[in-house]
Amino acid sequence: MKIFMRTGLFTVLALVLLAGFGCGKNPVDTQTPENPYGDEQFTAEERQAAMQITNGTIFFAFDSFDLRPDSKDTLSRKAAVMKQFPQLRVVIEGHTDERGTEEYNLALGERRARAAFEFLVNLGVPASQMEMVSFGKLHPAVHGSSEAVWAQNRRDEFKVTKTTY
Repeated sequence: MKIFMRTGLFTVLALVLLAGFGCGKNPVDTQTPENPYGDEQFTAEERQAAMQITNGTIFFAFDSFDLRPDSKDTLSRKAAVMKQFPQLRVVIEGHTDERGTEEYNLALGERRARAAFEFLVNLGVPASQMEMVSFGKLHPAVHGSSEAVWAQNRRDEFKVTKTTY
């Protein structure tokens, strides 16, 4: 009988500890299609700035990571906003079309993200405000196999989070 009481007491104690430590506060997801940045995380001004940064995908020629003139204009506008809002952290995502091996496309996506990153740094955006990631051909914007589709998938996209200190 004592063994069963100890086992029961141990089980109850373990459950209490798990409930107390294992259920930390999860962030509330307040994102909606109209407000993709969430009310809790961003002020109205920061949301507007984040939208200016995320809008404006830049595109690349086949098998290239050279920035086109229109891409440089887009990046210049993003840089002005990023310098005004240093608390906004930007992730530059490099993407490719479906042609080529996975390894090749991951490397090309990284070079595309780096091209935008370095251009922004040259415009005065702190490197610490940005990070890069390559998805290669893993996340196409458009599905299909034609030049028009591939052209839309050779891109850099920009995601924004808020730095909290």
